[in-house]
Amino acid sequence: MEPVTPRINNILCPTDLSEASTHAIELATTLARWYKGRITAQYVYTPMVTPIPTLPTTTASASQADVQRAHDQTAASFREALEEGLHVDVTVDVGRPEVEILERAKRLPADVIVMGTHGASGFERLVLGSVAEKVLRKAPCPVLTVPPRAHSTSVVPFKQLLCAIDFSEASLAGFQLGCSMAQHSGAGLTLINVLEWPWKEPPAPALDALPSQQAAALAEYRRYLENGATKRLEAIIPEAVRTECSPQIVIRHGKPYVEILRVAEEQRADLIVIGVRGRNPIDLALLGSTTNHVVRSATCPVLTLKQ
Repeated sequence: MEPVTPRINNILCPTDLSEASTHAIELATTLARWYKGRITAQYVYTPMVTPIPTLPTTTASASQADVQRAHDQTAASFREALEEGLHVDVTVDVGRPEVEILERAKRLPADVIVMGTHGASGFERLVLGSVAEKVLRKAPCPVLTVPPRAHSTSVVPFKQLLCAIDFSEASLAGFQLGCSMAQHSGAGLTLINVLEWPWKEPPAPALDALPSQQAAALAEYRRYLENGATKRLEAIIPEAVRTECSPQIVIRHGKPYVEILRVAEEQRADLIVIGVRGRNPIDLALLGSTTNHVVRSATCPVLTLKQ
């Protein structure tokens, strides 16, 4: 049966030629294989410039030998994909990594950016700390951040996908892409919706700690919210996905990022798919607090889609 749309034709995979990039390269290769897509393997060469206070700032440049060396090393890191006959374009750009990655993504245009992180704490340690945050916040396409193999609990091809859905346009678009990946990999699929309570700090009060009438009303309200969310989730599952992936629906109460990470750990998810919905300019500037926490703490790749 044909997988659901959308397709992934152009995959941008920036690499810094470190060991931390190898897991991202493997995943980019897998996506290219599934979708018969094209990989753009990008290395950003950033020349060192020592400013002289009395002189105007100059633009750094790279020698042809430096660029060729970086090109050859980048091509070598994608040897498996090249030997398999996948289409890999190797490019070396000169400048600031986050700027060149975003510019290359726009020019392609990329359908997804696949990039590795340098530590278990996600993008806190990715390329001087600021590159991933800027790419995630400004990318014109979905971004797949991949922890290094040493810190990852995921496998490729995927066996279990977790889609976080808050019914925003971004999360629904992410669900479509997650369905497509699940069908290509034959993975199980879980949809999670987290219900936040009106008071500031979860968890919700225990029913047995409340007066009986209040406990009954609260229990009924919980059932009402859970049933409504379950029906909405069931309604968005395509029949083909229902047949092939046997999707599971999980409803949790609490802080969204806490419950998403908890379910990902319980199910040993190989991929988390999450949409970014900024409620105001500050939320958007910070990438959205839920997504921010999930990307920082997840031990598996995280596919992020912006609204």
